[in-house]
Amino acid sequence: MREIVRRHLGKVVAGTAIAVAGTAVMVGITLPGTAGAGEQAGDTAGQAAAAQQGAAGQGAGAVPPGVVEEAPDEGDEGVGDDPLTDDETERAAQLAASAQLRTAGENVAGDRGAQRLGVELAEPEGGETDRAGGPRRAEVTFYDYKTDALVTRTVDLDTGKVERTVTEHGVQPPLSRAEYAEAAKLLIAHPLGAGMKADYKDATGKALTSPDQLLLNGAVYRATSGGQPAALDKCGEHRCVRLFPKVKNGPWIDARSFVIDLSARQVARLDTR
Repeated sequence: MREIVRRHLGKVVAGTAIAVAGTAVMVGITLPGTAGAGEQAGDTAGQAAAAQQGAAGQGAGAVPPGVVEEAPDEGDEGVGDDPLTDDETERAAQLAASAQLRTAGENVAGDRGAQRLGVELAEPEGGETDRAGGPRRAEVTFYDYKTDALVTRTVDLDTGKVERTVTEHGVQPPLSRAEYAEAAKLLIAHPLGAGMKADYKDATGKALTSPDQLLLNGAVYRATSGGQPAALDKCGEHRCVRLFPKVKNGPWIDARSFVIDLSARQVARLDTR
């Protein structure tokens, strides 16, 4: 893993050298030549004439300078197919978080309350052809780490009622930022994270102690036959992630060999032989 970072940094240095060389070539091309005095005088006269024409043209038909305007206030509520406003998003999330989800559920950090994943504008119901004139709904998704269940609740934003609740097992939507951060936290604290911390030290000269020091992305991991240790056999039923961490303003760190089981709070190395 450390060798990968060194190669990456070497490419960055090489790329910088090429860019400097390219700039030098451009400077050589655009430097003035050895024109004679007559040619220089002609060029000066031509430039003066062009400047006069430009000044005359500014008064008629000139394009006025651009003006930067503030974005319009989105308001408390959207209309029709408008994206959910911030107010609608928070209201839908509060309405969808039932007492059971808040008290009996568990989030990615092991605290009380199911993990909120996202809030989206719901598609029109069957038979509704004109969303502009129909009810405006939001779909709020949670992941309950206590039961490993995806809970989707549909909220009517006009009435404030939860119209439908769907609970599914074995369904793994994209991960939230909070889940990426928790996965990185578990990997940093685990002995298998030693290589990632060493790579970060090589790239920055500083110790890696927190997920906040990284830019995090990743993907849901599902168990595949013969492709992982037994500790990861439940991935898919459990919520598991492979991380793609990046040093802020720096290189990527290769952590693809590791899988973090967020449900079991375990870290394992994939068998890549």
